[in-house]
Amino acid sequence: METDSGTIKLVSKEGDDFPVDIDVARMSELVKGMLDEDNDDDEDTEIPLPNVKAAVLRKVIEFCQHHKGEPMTEIEKPLKSARMGEVVQKWYADFVNVEQVLLFELILAANYMDIKPLLDLTCATVASMIKGKTPEEIRKTFNIANDFSPEEEAQVREENKWCEEP
Repeated sequence: METDSGTIKLVSKEGDDFPVDIDVARMSELVKGMLDEDNDDDEDTEIPLPNVKAAVLRKVIEFCQHHKGEPMTEIEKPLKSARMGEVVQKWYADFVNVEQVLLFELILAANYMDIKPLLDLTCATVASMIKGKTPEEIRKTFNIANDFSPEEEAQVREENKWCEEP
């Protein structure tokens, strides 16, 4: 079995190289699988990630490096709070305190690269943004247009009123 010492280059959608320790890069099941297939002990291993922008990859690497030193506590489901600082350690709560666009790009990158702790954290963050809100507040938070007619909305509410009962 190969050792996890050394570095590899992760290559973003734009072609930017990011040197990363192999043990950190292996947090991604996608990268781990590519490394396992590439057994030629080549010092200049490059892993192309055409679906991940450079700015997002930088954040993904930051997460993985931190996670190696301080693993994230398991996220309880259902969420016990709408405040991420009460769900995970402060560093992780601060990490996902970003613009919505970046948050959703991190979700896509975590899913594509198959990094479960990052996917759990980012999805829990979106869940915390929804927790305790009305449909109207959720639409406003995520800039979602209400495409239901008043009649359709009344029908959906009637069919699902059990959801709103305490």
